Amino acid sequence: GPKDASDFGRAMAKMHLSEPLAQEAKEGKFGFDCDNTIGGTSQPNDWVSDWPTFFRQYRIGHQVKLADDMQLELIWSKVCAETNGLETLFEGVTVKPSVLHGDLWSGNMGGCEGQPCIYDPATYYGHHEAEWGMSWCASLGPPFWQGYRELITEDPGFSKRRILYELYHKLNHYNLFGGGYYNDACSLMESLLK
Repeated sequence: GPKDASDFGRAMAKMHLSEPLAQEAKEGKFGFDCDNTIGGTSQPNDWVSDWPTFFRQYRIGHQVKLADDMQLELIWSKVCAETNGLETLFEGVTVKPSVLHGDLWSGNMGGCEGQPCIYDPATYYGHHEAEWGMSWCASLGPPFWQGYRELITEDPGFSKRRILYELYHKLNHYNLFGGGYYNDACSLMESLLK
C-alpha cells in the first residue's frame, strides 16, 4: 500500500478537486460518457444537471429496481418523500462534479514505488462525498482523513449523506451477494428517515 496515508488522502482530494475532462462535467452535469459497472452490476451514467436527481435515479433507484423487492421499494419511496427527492440532504451545500473512483475499498487501492495507487474503478462524475460510500471496508484511518481534509473540509450534513452513499453500495452488495446486506440496506434507509 501507500507508505503515507496522509499522502494518499491528499492525492484523493487533488483528484476530486481536479478540473473535469468531460465537457458535460465542466458544464456542471453529473454522469459519465458511457455506462459502466460496479462489480458485476450495471451502473447507468446518463448526464444530469442536478446531483440529487442523478443519485436518486441512477444510483439508489437503479439498485432498488434491480432488487425487485416490495419492502425496499416502499422504504425508498418514503425516503424520497421525506427528503423531497433527496434535496433536503443537500441544503446549504454546493455540489460540483468531481471525478470519482466510484468503488474505493481496500481491495482497489495500493501503492507503487511508495505512491498511492487506485484501480478497478466504477468511474463517473459525482459529488466528492459519494467516494466514501465504501469506507466501511476501506480501512481509511485518521492520517488519511487528515490529509484529505487539509484540502477538502467536511461540509455540514456529511454524516447524513454518508448514510445515503453507503446505502448505494449496500444495495449493490445485496444485488450481487444477497444475505445480510438486505437488512443493512433497510436499516440505512430507516436512518435517513430520522
